[in-house]
Amino acid sequence: MEHRRTVLRGLIGGAAMWAAAGPVRAQAAFQSARIAVETRGEGPDLILIPGLASTSAVWSRTMNRLGAGRRLHLVSVRGFGDLPARGNAKGPVMAGVAAEVRRYIVETGLSAPAIIGHSMGGQVGLRVAADAPDRVGRLMTVDASPFFPALISPGATVGDVEPIAHVAYQAVQFLGDQGLRERGRALGIELGGAADAVFGSMGWQGGDRRVLAQALYEVMTVDLRHRLPDITAPVTVVFGWSADDTSPRSRIGALFRGAYASLPRPAVFERIEDAEHMVMIDQPTRFMAAVERFLA
Repeated sequence: MEHRRTVLRGLIGGAAMWAAAGPVRAQAAFQSARIAVETRGEGPDLILIPGLASTSAVWSRTMNRLGAGRRLHLVSVRGFGDLPARGNAKGPVMAGVAAEVRRYIVETGLSAPAIIGHSMGGQVGLRVAADAPDRVGRLMTVDASPFFPALISPGATVGDVEPIAHVAYQAVQFLGDQGLRERGRALGIELGGAADAVFGSMGWQGGDRRVLAQALYEVMTVDLRHRLPDITAPVTVVFGWSADDTSPRSRIGALFRGAYASLPRPAVFERIEDAEHMVMIDQPTRFMAAVERFLA
């Protein structure tokens, strides 16, 4: 609970700094029923994609630390936060979101932009890089796996996790906020501890329950490992890590390496000590050092 309060304080404080730094401009030429994109600054293009139940506000600290010299494209998924669901109200979410990010790159004439995606946003980035390898300059995933269950059990399959994902879907769609809080611990046991990342430490900003439930289901069940050989852009994998041998985070490095093993170009792995899932909020200085190396 204390960690969750810290995350929320970070989001609020970062958003205040963001507002003080000046307005964010809407990308008027691009219209989408699945994503909203705002731009800020001038220079080489960098696309920032948030994770499950987060909006672009989750990048506020990162954006302010980047400073001048970049044109930032801040993606928000419709149905997260206070954005109406629109095109995400029915059917799958992530494939459509990735297709719209790809269309945005093409229609706005971006030349080999860098992409940074957190959690679900990292999976979206992987889809974009695999579907349009000639359009993406480089990709950073932040605590994101092409198949999240493999971070708990390397031998896990979609069939293994689907029943648990269905329980999570039902919990998000049909329980109120209080019910989610009460159900969180039970889900944590069923998901092998993964539910804490979803309901506790992800900076949950809410949104349309159907979109949230469907997106969570997809995050848990989509396996993109077979798409990794299609990615030609260099990939950097950032993840939270702990030196405490009793923490699952102490062993997660090998699991991330295994998850990304089929990339044609070996990934660069950046472990951020003393960070959990919200790496950019938990350790903003160390995270920004990794971002600067990625963009250099």
